[in-house]
Amino acid sequence: MAIIGVDEAGKGPVIGSMFVVAARVQSEGDLPDDVVDSKKLTARRREEIADKLVEVESFSMSAQEVTIEEIDRPDSNMNILTAEAHARAISEIAENGDYIYVDAADVNPERFARRVLDGLNVEVQIISEHRADQKYPIVSAASILAKVARDSHVSDLARTYEDIGSGYPSDSRTIDFLERYILENGTLPNCARKSWKTSKDIMGRNAQKSIEEWG
Repeated sequence: MAIIGVDEAGKGPVIGSMFVVAARVQSEGDLPDDVVDSKKLTARRREEIADKLVEVESFSMSAQEVTIEEIDRPDSNMNILTAEAHARAISEIAENGDYIYVDAADVNPERFARRVLDGLNVEVQIISEHRADQKYPIVSAASILAKVARDSHVSDLARTYEDIGSGYPSDSRTIDFLERYILENGTLPNCARKSWKTSKDIMGRNAQKSIEEWG
């Protein structure tokens, strides 16, 4: 019996994929002492802790990418996509009897747990709570690893598109990038989630500008 923590990074951005990571160790004592919620760490510190985690003898992990194509499907639901990715990640590393701690990506933690359980091929116990990444070090570890995966993905996109910011709607650099790209190309970049309200709003503003310019 071991413990597994699962968390996501990139559920809310308008740019790029979402990543879900499951991290498994034999006991909480196997984790490095400096494992804390990823949001409290710099990108460099997250990478340093990720390097420590992979050196732990009992450690194993699974990372799952949820692509823009999946997110933009007409019948897509982010809570369901997140639960399904949790189930895939857990199934790759879990054994019967493991205890699974998940940061509930749903207003209803019990419903999220049921959705994850429905996709599993092992018999486990699931503890589904909000802010689990702040309560359980094993979920903090998964949070760090998911954020490192997401950061690497954003860096790859930036090499193609230059300055895209963090990808979040609250980031002015991200909004500036999208507006500039649409102005120059007449459409959203392939790295953008076209189904997102932010994308639709920016496209709408650009269309209105074009009408006014031609009017």
